[in-house]
Amino acid sequence: MSLLEIKDLYTIAEDDHNKHILNGLNLSINPGEIHVIMGPNGSGKSTLANTILNNKRYIKTEGNILFDGEDITDLSTDKIAKKGVFMSFQIPIEIPGITEAHYLKSLKENMTGEKANVYKLSKEVEDNMNKLHMDKSYSSREFNTGFSGGEKKKNEILQLLMMNPKLAILDETDSGLDVDAIKIVKEGIELYKNDTNSILIITHSMKLLDGLKVDKVHVLIDGKIVDEGDISLAKKIDSEGYNKYINENNN
Repeated sequence: MSLLEIKDLYTIAEDDHNKHILNGLNLSINPGEIHVIMGPNGSGKSTLANTILNNKRYIKTEGNILFDGEDITDLSTDKIAKKGVFMSFQIPIEIPGITEAHYLKSLKENMTGEKANVYKLSKEVEDNMNKLHMDKSYSSREFNTGFSGGEKKKNEILQLLMMNPKLAILDETDSGLDVDAIKIVKEGIELYKNDTNSILIITHSMKLLDGLKVDKVHVLIDGKIVDEGDISLAKKIDSEGYNKYINENNN
């Protein structure tokens, strides 16, 4: 059984009901798989990620989203997250006044519904920070406040390891990162990945994909998946771009 199955999904923006962003999108991801979504700007990649999590800025007009055999099409975002769906952001938010440690404690308690053991939680945070080569002093800093772009992205991978969801949606996690930061993020992905969870990576390039065991690459044009293949398809797009698909879609 698929972990995530999207059937004939159509989506419009809350502030523009005249044009569909997703146009009959179908996608199936099995447990243990890494899938990649690639496409030009404006093709609907981030809309897809936000629609899976039921961001109210995007309205589903048709279609269904099934997760672990359950229809989550109309579930609220918090309930979808508690069922095991994690999403990173292109631009992670800052939360002044809330420390990293307090945020992670609240996150853990909200996900499990149980009061966290402070000692165990601190040890888990420290262990995961060490794995990601993060300075332990970060846990006492305000959440993402004053962090560099690379630090914020590594912090999201820390959250991923702490939450250990069934499905991780990584929306351009490699954007703006240097080679060393990409390597650390990739190491975090490999630490998280196992035979029962899955990853959906949204990206423009091969930087993050190189060396990962990618099961399928999907090309998204004008809200539809127009091509699929293995990692060789991503390499081809990285060198040749999307002109072929855009021209075919306009004819």
